[in-house]
Amino acid sequence: MMRRRTLLASGMAGLSMPALAQGAEWPNRQVRLVSPFPPGGAADLTARLMAEELTAALRQTVFVENRVGAGGAIGTEHAARSTPDGYTLLLASTGPFAINPGLFRLNIDPSRDLTPVAMVAIVPSIFIVNAAVPARTMTELLALAKAQPGALSYASGGNGTAQHLFGELLKQMAGVDIQHIPYRGGGPAMTDTIAGRVQILCDTLPLALPHIREGRVRALAVTTATRNAALPDIPTVAESGVPGYEATGWYGIAAPTGTPAAVVDRVNTEVNALLARPAFREKLLAQGSDPAPMTPAAFGALIERDRARWTRVIREANIRPD
Repeated sequence: MMRRRTLLASGMAGLSMPALAQGAEWPNRQVRLVSPFPPGGAADLTARLMAEELTAALRQTVFVENRVGAGGAIGTEHAARSTPDGYTLLLASTGPFAINPGLFRLNIDPSRDLTPVAMVAIVPSIFIVNAAVPARTMTELLALAKAQPGALSYASGGNGTAQHLFGELLKQMAGVDIQHIPYRGGGPAMTDTIAGRVQILCDTLPLALPHIREGRVRALAVTTATRNAALPDIPTVAESGVPGYEATGWYGIAAPTGTPAAVVDRVNTEVNALLARPAFREKLLAQGSDPAPMTPAAFGALIERDRARWTRVIREANIRPD
């Protein structure tokens, strides 16, 4: 009898909650997708699109829970501290995973406390100028900046934002002196760029495209490695005299470290299947995002490359948060 009880105890010890979650029953209740940004923004729209599609794919409700603040750090920490049973997922993005660790003293380490699950999309950005700037191309803008050091300025949504870092990377790689003017949000930065109070802005393509098409600003170069289908005549920064320049945002899905491997694999498989569907790809492309299916390992490697790059840019530019 004692031996039987010992065997039963040792067997039950191996059946932790995460282990049970990886069985065929997952998911047998609602799955939460934490969005660390406010409703209505590009990140949250992506989270809601993924929740809708995963609800159908998993045959179980996937709902979005907004946990906002501190540039995405609050929601990211909340997800990282959640039970790793497969019922909490996180909309992962460039800021919380690749920028914030080099900028803030965080309560968690995203690389340690969260597991990459699936890449969803790359979000291209584009350098734009107001109509009064004489430069018609990025090559001409860089020549103007070199001829007049410190005379030009570029806007961003605040110190340490992707807009700021993309501009600093351009300065470092092109060897130009352009003043940084931080605003409290991307909206005011765009408004003052259009009005001519600052000359340059690097914004996401989805947000900049309407202003470009209506002639409020002039597009100079996209930040991706290749040209964008929405603006095929606009060259990349790398084509414009800054070889090797590439700076993009991205959205993906992560989970608390310890989430069962079977759950990670299942979600990755479902997301990649969605990204292969023409209708779903069109939805992402309509938002200005490029579908980017990856394995969890490849997604993790991308996060670490971006984190190393932006930490280096932050250090070399001596950037401090607002």
